[in-house]
Amino acid sequence: QVQLVESGGGLVQAGGSLRLSCAASGRTFSSYAMGWFRQVPGKEREFVAAISWRGGIMDYADSVRGRFTISRDNAKNTVYLQMNSLKPEDTAVYYCAAMQSRTAPPRAAREYDYWGQGTQVTVSS
Repeated sequence: QVQLVESGGGLVQAGGSLRLSCAASGRTFSSYAMGWFRQVPGKEREFVAAISWRGGIMDYADSVRGRFTISRDNAKNTVYLQMNSLKPEDTAVYYCAAMQSRTAPPRAAREYDYWGQGTQVTVSS
């Protein structure tokens, strides 16, 4: 079992930055691939970024590539999402997710086994 708790969301002006954190419980965090997803009301949960269990493979949605960076610190059981050059269309609830995997992390939300409660990110124009 893995429990995930996101933090770092908030209100920011367009062009600004935020760093989201996702703290995981459990001693096997390093064996989990981690992903960030986002969702706005009335739409499906959308893939944002993912990172493999050792951090060697990272994947990004086209809409955030070059602006967002995913990273992890296995010693701290934490995964991060650094978000720069934020746009109003980045406004959403952001969720972190985990799946036990030592292969390339998937983009499909259904592949992930554990989810956090989400943190709201609002970007004003």
